[in-house]
Amino acid sequence: MSAPLVRLTDLAHGGGCGCKLAPSVLQQLLANQPHAAPYAQLLVGTETGDDAAVWQVDDKTCIIATTDFFMPMVDDPRDFGRIAAANAISDVYAMGGKPIMALAILGMPLDKLPVEAVRAILQGGASVCAEAGIPVAGGHSIDSPEPIYGLAVIGLTSPGHVRRNSGAKPGDALILTKGIGVGIYSAAFKKRALSKEAYDELIASTTLLNHIGARLAENADVHAMTDVTGFGLLGHGLEMARGSGVRLEISLDRVPFFTDAAALAEAGFATGASGRNWTSYGSAVELPATLAPWQRTLLTDPQTSGGLLISCAAERAEAIAAEITAAGYPFARMIGNVVAGQPSIRVS
Repeated sequence: MSAPLVRLTDLAHGGGCGCKLAPSVLQQLLANQPHAAPYAQLLVGTETGDDAAVWQVDDKTCIIATTDFFMPMVDDPRDFGRIAAANAISDVYAMGGKPIMALAILGMPLDKLPVEAVRAILQGGASVCAEAGIPVAGGHSIDSPEPIYGLAVIGLTSPGHVRRNSGAKPGDALILTKGIGVGIYSAAFKKRALSKEAYDELIASTTLLNHIGARLAENADVHAMTDVTGFGLLGHGLEMARGSGVRLEISLDRVPFFTDAAALAEAGFATGASGRNWTSYGSAVELPATLAPWQRTLLTDPQTSGGLLISCAAERAEAIAAEITAAGYPFARMIGNVVAGQPSIRVS
């Protein structure tokens, strides 16, 4: 972690996936948009709030397309680029695909940032793309009042390997592949209250590619996947519940959290997105009566480049979780199950 002359986070009003519009606002914006039903080749569009669009080319090939960009949640330009790239590529993995190419999206206040810092952002993003085995083949840049960076990513998969957030089945087990606490850590970082050890934990998680998603999609026992980002664990879990027409039951004591996440949340560190998230979907979530407000913050905390939430056959869950852990995801845990019922979430 280097110390730039200008703090990137001071140039932005928000950071990471905490910049996302609240779920309720997004629903209002999409309410009257044209439906994609006439396009038979469009397997996945906007109907269930999934992670990417999927277009079926023929009986063997599907194209996955996504875009993701945001403002900085850290000050090191290279780290910012790495996090943004890993976050954007994750959408392809969450749909069960393998990325093949990326285009850069760049908006920078060049009157406030040196060219060297912007170059480092691009280099950080390119390094993660190289790790994923894909080129940054082009892009677009503008002069903007706040720093913005991300990618449009194209991937491929077969029709049988597409995994949506709407395939969860009653009786399934739920697995989460990464720890929760990105937004809390970023809030502490902005106030200079995050330790070096915690910062390293943050970077390790947010730059870890969700490449396991492509392998899991080849397993018929994996029924649904989504990545947990700006709406928090509850928000993206609720999208899965609504898309699948089921209820998710999550055990709080099984959810993996970053080392200092609980202590920082109890101390009051949180992003504004946590409250907006709860206001948007809290009516569909049942929490224990004894749950403290800071514990709810953990569950609504916006994740940037978060883990995959997976719904899979219960009898195969232990083996699948072990496979994920062995692939380099030490926080992977079984956190709950899927039951029949009104689309909602119950936390116990």
